[in-house]
Amino acid sequence: MTDINPALDTPTDLARNDTRTVADALNAALADSYALYLKTKNFHWHVSGPHFRDYHLLLDDQAAQILGVTDAIAERVRKTGNTTLRSIGDISRRQSIKDNDRDFVSAADMLGELRDDNLTLVERFREVKQASEDAGDNATSGIVDEWTDQAEERAWFLFEASRNG
Repeated sequence: MTDINPALDTPTDLARNDTRTVADALNAALADSYALYLKTKNFHWHVSGPHFRDYHLLLDDQAAQILGVTDAIAERVRKTGNTTLRSIGDISRRQSIKDNDRDFVSAADMLGELRDDNLTLVERFREVKQASEDAGDNATSGIVDEWTDQAEERAWFLFEASRNG
Protein backbone atom coordinates (compact mmCIF):
# COMPACT_ATOMS: atom_id res chain seq x y z
CA MET A 1 0.00 0.00 0.00
CA THR A 2 1.12 3.53 -0.61
CA ASP A 3 1.11 6.28 1.97
CA ILE A 4 -2.40 7.39 2.72
CA ASN A 5 -3.68 10.68 1.40
CA PRO A 6 -4.07 13.12 4.32
CA ALA A 7 -7.69 13.66 3.25
CA LEU A 8 -8.35 9.98 4.03
CA ASP A 9 -6.39 9.87 7.30
CA THR A 10 -8.34 8.19 10.09
CA PRO A 11 -7.47 8.59 13.75
CA THR A 12 -6.17 5.41 15.40
CA ASP A 13 -3.89 4.65 18.31
CA LEU A 14 -2.47 1.62 16.48
CA ALA A 15 1.01 1.80 14.97
CA ARG A 16 0.96 2.64 11.24
CA ASN A 17 3.18 -0.29 10.21
CA ASP A 18 1.07 -2.72 12.23
CA THR A 19 -2.18 -1.42 10.75
CA ARG A 20 -0.77 -1.77 7.25
CA THR A 21 -0.12 -5.44 7.92
CA VAL A 22 -3.67 -5.87 9.20
CA ALA A 23 -5.07 -3.87 6.27
CA ASP A 24 -3.13 -5.99 3.78
CA ALA A 25 -4.58 -9.15 5.34
CA LEU A 26 -8.09 -7.64 5.40
CA ASN A 27 -7.81 -6.50 1.78
CA ALA A 28 -6.71 -10.00 0.70
CA ALA A 29 -9.71 -11.47 2.54
CA LEU A 30 -11.96 -8.84 0.96
CA ALA A 31 -10.68 -9.68 -2.53
CA ASP A 32 -11.35 -13.36 -1.89
CA SER A 33 -14.79 -12.52 -0.51
CA TYR A 34 -15.71 -10.71 -3.72
CA ALA A 35 -14.29 -13.52 -5.86
CA LEU A 36 -16.25 -16.07 -3.83
CA TYR A 37 -19.40 -13.95 -3.97
CA LEU A 38 -19.31 -13.71 -7.76
CA LYS A 39 -18.50 -17.41 -8.18
CA THR A 40 -21.35 -18.34 -5.83
CA LYS A 41 -23.75 -16.14 -7.82
CA ASN A 42 -22.43 -17.61 -11.08
CA PHE A 43 -23.15 -21.12 -9.82
CA HIS A 44 -26.53 -19.99 -8.45
CA TRP A 45 -27.47 -18.72 -11.91
CA HIS A 46 -26.18 -21.81 -13.74
CA VAL A 47 -26.95 -24.73 -11.43
CA SER A 48 -28.88 -27.54 -13.10
CA GLY A 49 -30.15 -30.96 -12.19
CA PRO A 50 -32.53 -32.84 -9.93
CA HIS A 51 -31.70 -30.73 -6.83
CA PHE A 52 -31.95 -27.45 -8.73
CA ARG A 53 -34.31 -25.65 -6.35
CA ASP A 54 -32.44 -26.64 -3.19
CA TYR A 55 -29.03 -25.73 -4.60
CA HIS A 56 -30.33 -22.55 -6.25
CA LEU A 57 -31.71 -21.31 -2.91
CA LEU A 58 -28.67 -22.46 -0.91
CA LEU A 59 -26.27 -20.63 -3.20
CA ASP A 60 -28.37 -17.48 -3.19
CA ASP A 61 -28.44 -17.46 0.62
CA GLN A 62 -24.69 -18.03 0.77
CA ALA A 63 -23.96 -15.29 -1.76
CA ALA A 64 -26.04 -12.81 0.24
CA GLN A 65 -24.14 -13.72 3.41
CA ILE A 66 -20.76 -13.28 1.69
CA LEU A 67 -21.74 -9.93 0.21
CA GLY A 68 -23.01 -8.81 3.60
CA VAL A 69 -19.54 -9.21 5.11
CA THR A 70 -17.70 -7.23 2.43
CA ASP A 71 -18.73 -3.81 3.73
CA ALA A 72 -17.69 -4.69 7.27
CA ILE A 73 -14.27 -5.84 6.05
CA ALA A 74 -13.70 -2.69 3.99
CA GLU A 75 -14.86 -0.42 6.80
CA ARG A 76 -12.52 -2.18 9.23
CA VAL A 77 -9.63 -1.35 6.86
CA ARG A 78 -10.65 2.30 6.92
CA LYS A 79 -11.06 2.35 10.70
CA THR A 80 -7.41 1.28 11.00
CA GLY A 81 -6.39 4.34 9.01
CA ASN A 82 -5.77 2.58 5.70
CA THR A 83 -7.37 2.35 2.27
CA THR A 84 -9.18 -0.59 0.77
CA LEU A 85 -9.98 -2.06 -2.64
CA ARG A 86 -10.91 0.30 -5.45
CA SER A 87 -11.68 -1.82 -8.51
CA ILE A 88 -12.21 -5.21 -10.10
CA GLY A 89 -8.55 -5.05 -11.17
CA ASP A 90 -7.50 -4.48 -7.57
CA ILE A 91 -9.55 -7.52 -6.54
CA SER A 92 -8.03 -9.68 -9.27
CA ARG A 93 -4.49 -8.74 -8.23
CA ARG A 94 -5.13 -9.76 -4.62
CA GLN A 95 -7.50 -12.75 -4.85
CA SER A 96 -6.31 -16.29 -4.23
CA ILE A 97 -9.68 -17.88 -5.01
CA LYS A 98 -9.67 -18.83 -8.68
CA ASP A 99 -12.44 -17.77 -11.05
CA ASN A 100 -14.47 -20.40 -12.88
CA ASP A 101 -15.41 -19.36 -16.40
CA ARG A 102 -16.34 -22.78 -17.75
CA ASP A 103 -19.49 -23.04 -19.85
CA PHE A 104 -20.86 -25.90 -17.76
CA VAL A 105 -20.08 -27.13 -14.26
CA SER A 106 -21.97 -30.04 -12.73
CA ALA A 107 -23.86 -29.32 -9.52
CA ALA A 108 -21.58 -31.72 -7.61
CA ASP A 109 -18.48 -29.93 -8.89
CA MET A 110 -20.01 -26.55 -8.02
CA LEU A 111 -20.64 -27.60 -4.43
CA GLY A 112 -17.17 -29.10 -4.05
CA GLU A 113 -15.42 -26.09 -5.52
CA LEU A 114 -17.37 -23.64 -3.36
CA ARG A 115 -16.69 -25.78 -0.27
CA ASP A 116 -12.94 -25.61 -0.97
CA ASP A 117 -13.13 -21.88 -1.71
CA ASN A 118 -14.90 -21.19 1.58
CA LEU A 119 -12.13 -23.10 3.35
CA THR A 120 -9.59 -20.93 1.52
CA LEU A 121 -11.45 -17.90 2.84
CA VAL A 122 -11.24 -19.38 6.34
CA GLU A 123 -7.45 -19.52 5.90
CA ARG A 124 -7.45 -15.84 4.87
CA PHE A 125 -9.50 -14.94 7.93
CA ARG A 126 -7.03 -16.81 10.13
CA GLU A 127 -4.26 -14.67 8.62
CA VAL A 128 -6.30 -11.57 9.50
CA LYS A 129 -6.73 -12.92 13.04
CA GLN A 130 -2.99 -13.45 13.47
CA ALA A 131 -2.04 -10.07 11.97
CA SER A 132 -4.58 -8.26 14.14
CA GLU A 133 -3.42 -10.00 17.31
CA ASP A 134 0.21 -9.22 16.47
CA ALA A 135 -0.78 -5.57 15.99
CA GLY A 136 -2.79 -5.37 19.20
CA ASP A 137 -5.90 -4.66 17.11
CA ASN A 138 -8.46 -6.34 19.36
CA ALA A 139 -11.45 -4.98 17.40
CA THR A 140 -10.37 -6.69 14.18
CA SER A 141 -9.34 -9.80 16.10
CA GLY A 142 -12.81 -10.03 17.63
CA ILE A 143 -14.90 -9.37 14.55
CA VAL A 144 -13.01 -11.78 12.28
CA ASP A 145 -14.15 -14.69 14.44
CA GLU A 146 -17.75 -14.27 13.21
CA TRP A 147 -16.63 -14.10 9.58
CA THR A 148 -14.60 -17.27 10.07
CA ASP A 149 -17.56 -19.06 11.63
CA GLN A 150 -19.82 -18.07 8.73
CA ALA A 151 -17.33 -19.36 6.13
CA GLU A 152 -16.89 -22.61 8.06
CA GLU A 153 -20.66 -23.04 8.20
CA ARG A 154 -21.00 -22.44 4.46
CA ALA A 155 -18.30 -25.07 3.81
CA TRP A 156 -20.11 -27.51 6.09
CA PHE A 157 -23.48 -26.96 4.37
CA LEU A 158 -21.87 -27.42 0.95
CA PHE A 159 -20.17 -30.59 2.14
CA GLU A 160 -23.41 -32.03 3.54
CA ALA A 161 -25.42 -31.05 0.43
CA SER A 162 -22.91 -32.85 -1.79
CA ARG A 163 -22.88 -36.13 0.11
CA ASN A 164 -24.34 -39.18 -1.60
CA GLY A 165 -26.81 -41.36 0.24
